[in-house]
Amino acid sequence: MDSVILDHALRLFYREGIRSTGVDRIIAEAGVAGMSFYRNFKSKDGLVAAVLKRRDEAWMAWLTGVVEAGEASPAGRVARIFDALDQWFKGPDFHGCMFINAAGEFADPACTVRRAAAAHKERLKSYMGGLCRSAGLASEIADMLFLLAEGAIVAAFVQGDLGAAGTAGKAAALLIRAQTSQE
Repeated sequence: MDSVILDHALRLFYREGIRSTGVDRIIAEAGVAGMSFYRNFKSKDGLVAAVLKRRDEAWMAWLTGVVEAGEASPAGRVARIFDALDQWFKGPDFHGCMFINAAGEFADPACTVRRAAAAHKERLKSYMGGLCRSAGLASEIADMLFLLAEGAIVAAFVQGDLGAAGTAGKAAALLIRAQTSQE
């Protein structure tokens, strides 16, 4: 039951925002009774936390799957991050980054939503850092690549620049070449 609620809440929160999506709408679209909702989630905050956890796990699994399924070399896996972003941006259900969108709805950096968004971004940054270490790249390069990826996500969503991942990927390749040519 909670899976059905989570699926509907995730879809609605991602497309329409957390604050603008009421619990009654989620209950109605999930086709569950209000008591079922509150038995699984004590409040909307509890639901939001569960949705963000589910999205984090699913998105990171998707990203690592795409990156690991591609190029076998460590440097190739780093480059595949931008290929994965390109796929995501051009997919039919791209509505930006759920975590960036959610953080924008909540001003308090200490609130659950902002902490979940920060944790997701830290997880992504850590994953990218691990890929870069495997490729022999400096940690500062990993930080730069993370910012390129984040900038591409924002440009794709806010500006509708669906080629942003390709542009960021080209910049990433220049950074990687610059470091490897100095060695």
